Amino acid sequence: MKLLIMGPPGAGKGTQAEMLVKELNITHVSTGDMFRAAIKEGTEMGKKAKEYMDKGELVPDDVVVGMVRDRLQKPDCVKGFLLDGFPRTLAQAQALDDTLQTMGIQLDAVINIAVPRDKLMARLTGRRVCRGCGASYHILFNPPRVEGKCNSCGGELYQRSDDNEEAVANRLDVYEAQTQPLIDYYAGKGLLKNINGDQEIKKVLEDILACLN
Repeated sequence: MKLLIMGPPGAGKGTQAEMLVKELNITHVSTGDMFRAAIKEGTEMGKKAKEYMDKGELVPDDVVVGMVRDRLQKPDCVKGFLLDGFPRTLAQAQALDDTLQTMGIQLDAVINIAVPRDKLMARLTGRRVCRGCGASYHILFNPPRVEGKCNSCGGELYQRSDDNEEAVANRLDVYEAQTQPLIDYYAGKGLLKNINGDQEIKKVLEDILACLN
């Protein structure tokens, strides 16, 4: 099974990806992990990516696609893979298609975890972190026993600047602008599977597995 998973910040994509690779016995190809591994191994694409990253620049699409190609050619991807974090733009999706075609690989499905924007805002702005020990809480899903205080060390809980409403709204705007063309692209190819992410974690997984059968 060769899959791609998408979802906005706060949709639970990472959680579902972890469970899916175990359930389907396929390899999780996360672009973040892939970058780190390619740089550590000193591959040609890894070296190129490091040059851009060291300058604080975005890694060009052709380098990222090259790294994805190298990763998908490794033996652990033969039985199947779940691509996570790539592509992010329409140009990357088209380049990925060309690369997969030359490798004789076809995607089986593109899973898109959808959650209403107001629910994403609640999930993302509710996080609180302890100034003392760094423990993480959520005012809705994992509240501390005493409001504003850490259960472990009694430290003050605070909201990170990237978790405030303005920052979260901006992250969601950027995601939506980048991703809508991708959703349309994969829908046009008949690969898109829209999944309701506003449910219990197990039910979301069940729905994903059901749509793949």
